[in-house]
Amino acid sequence: MQFKNLKFNNTAGQTLSARIDFPDGTAPLAYALLAHCFTCSKNIKAISHISRALTLQRIAVLRFDFTGLGESEGDFADTNFSSNVADLVQAAQFMAANYEAPKILVGHSLGGAAVLQAAGKIPSALAVVTIAAPADPGHVSLALGESKDIIEQRGEAVVDLAGRNFKIKKQFLEDLQSVPMQNTIRNLNRALLIFHSPYDRVVDIENAAKIFQAARHPKSFISLDQADHLLMNPADSRYVGSVIAAWAVRYLN
Repeated sequence: MQFKNLKFNNTAGQTLSARIDFPDGTAPLAYALLAHCFTCSKNIKAISHISRALTLQRIAVLRFDFTGLGESEGDFADTNFSSNVADLVQAAQFMAANYEAPKILVGHSLGGAAVLQAAGKIPSALAVVTIAAPADPGHVSLALGESKDIIEQRGEAVVDLAGRNFKIKKQFLEDLQSVPMQNTIRNLNRALLIFHSPYDRVVDIENAAKIFQAARHPKSFISLDQADHLLMNPADSRYVGSVIAAWAVRYLN
């Protein structure tokens, strides 16, 4: 797999770190834009495996670190769901200016909710894929536990998320509650593919049912039997990537 490390700016002028993966020895059939999970980075194994599976089917993939995460500039404490959506739109515009506008949007976990929200602002997108995504971005507040009350009372708190400390501000919670996700899904007007595991202990599979029920056709659902939320088993993420490629082809033309 050929790749390039890239940089582009968010709406605040901060530099975001990105990587684009290309098919070996052939021109891309299409380009995809990937969004990683909450507090993750573009280099999480699941995203890497999905990208590899897509390039094997001639789909080039751009993945990047959201503002304040991974190798990107910015303070995570000042970001929120809306800024993630804005980052995705900026990434799509960067792709359009330098390569080709993305026809496929793929998001993992909260990144799945973000691509649903961003699709309406990315005209080139023909197909949207969610993986273990919440039906409402407000679901992520459950991961904050008792810290949520502290944030609401004091305005901010340092929260332990998967063994790493992150400062979360009240504006983050308020932004989550302001997103009209059901209307967004209902008016998506793109082909939609939903992946979710019945064994997901982080985002319950009922979220997939809500997304599917709210969406209009064409829509599809695939159950990731035995998979965990982060797709830690490489076989699961590779399977997801190969299915995305096979499914998306019918919508690319």
